[in-house]
Amino acid sequence: MNPTAILRASIIVAASAALAWEGLVTYSTPGQARDFIKGDRPQQRGYSTAVITEGGKTVWLAGQTATMDDAGKSLAGDLEGQVRQLFKNLDRTLQQAGGKLSDMVQMTVFITDVRYGDRLTQIRREVFGDNFPGSALITITALASPDAKVEIQGYAVIGGK
Repeated sequence: MNPTAILRASIIVAASAALAWEGLVTYSTPGQARDFIKGDRPQQRGYSTAVITEGGKTVWLAGQTATMDDAGKSLAGDLEGQVRQLFKNLDRTLQQAGGKLSDMVQMTVFITDVRYGDRLTQIRREVFGDNFPGSALITITALASPDAKVEIQGYAVIGGK
C-alpha cells in the first residue's frame, strides 16, 4: 500500500473512531456492508450524513420517475403513489444487479413542489427504517414527464466488507 493510501485509511479510521465516541456513527452488523454517520436532524429528515462502505459492487441508478403503477394505473397527481412505486422500481433494478433497496448509499431526489418534502421524508422513513442513504432533496419546476412529481437517482453498494 502506498503512503497516500495509508494516510487516507488512517484519517478515515481516526474520524470514524472519533464519531463513534460521540455516538454519531452506527457500525454495521454482520451481513450489512456499511456504516452510517447519523445526526438528529438528518434522522428526522430520513437521510444519513454519510454512508461508509468498503469494497462491494457499485451500482449507479439512473434518474427514474413512476407515473404508472405495476397494474398500469395512472399515478398522475398522486405523489405518495409515485414515491412508493419509485422505491419498488429501484428495488427491482437493484435485485437485477444482485442487491436490494437497502443497498442504496446515496440518492438525489427531485420534487416539483417544495411542499412534497415532508411527505417524501415520511415515506422514506417507512421504507428504509433507521438506516438511510445519504440524500439531497432538490425542488425543480418540472420533470421530463408532465405527470411526474418526483424523480430519484442514486447509487448503491452491493456486498463488500
